[in-house]
Amino acid sequence: MPPQSQLPVVAVTGLTFEARIASGPGVVTVCGGGHLEQLEADLTEAVSRGCRGIVSFGIAGGLADHLEPGACIVARSIVTHTERFESHLEWASHLLQNIPGAIHADIAGVTVPVCTPADKVALARATSSAAVDMESLLCATVAKANGLPFAAIRAVADPSHRALPSAAQINLLPGGKPDMPAVMRSVMGRPQQIRALVRVGLDTRTARASLVRARRMLGHGFGLGDVMEPSRAQPQAVAPAE
Repeated sequence: MPPQSQLPVVAVTGLTFEARIASGPGVVTVCGGGHLEQLEADLTEAVSRGCRGIVSFGIAGGLADHLEPGACIVARSIVTHTERFESHLEWASHLLQNIPGAIHADIAGVTVPVCTPADKVALARATSSAAVDMESLLCATVAKANGLPFAAIRAVADPSHRALPSAAQINLLPGGKPDMPAVMRSVMGRPQQIRALVRVGLDTRTARASLVRARRMLGHGFGLGDVMEPSRAQPQAVAPAE
């Protein structure tokens, strides 16, 4: 196995476009597409091949009222109803310093989608978290089990007051791509959701742009090498796929 300084960071995403943005020098991407059992297997395999840290990267649902689409959150910790997993303090601090406007806050980790404003309110009260996603909890638990640094960077897509329409709740295909035939069937069966679905698309585009801006600032290995080896020269920022 290569020396620790030459090992990649594993970036874990749920969607294909998130993985494209996350990719770059010093990074291996693992994309779950909402299939958590397969994601766990793929992440475990990636860790077994050798890595120096794990970062959860992608969009999230907003839980705090003041967070609009595109708000970028660097996790202080990942929280469930019963557990809390702290992020690597120095890595999170480095991310906050390098992502303009990023917010340091807790993220709720869940295993099923949180789709309605009422459910978001309940989760916010239970966890005091600012946002929610489905990959960060797995990332945090695997990182802890393997003694690896962990961080999470998430951009809000659907804000706390907005519900996801049925077509936006359809399971993704393996690899994180939308199941477009299933989406179209949902829309044809309930055409009144079209306006809400368009709103979801616009919000996701805003969140995606926020992820692109954040990733451009972080360079090789999401900046973990700058934390673990502070004396080394700063790398050039990568230009992720848009």
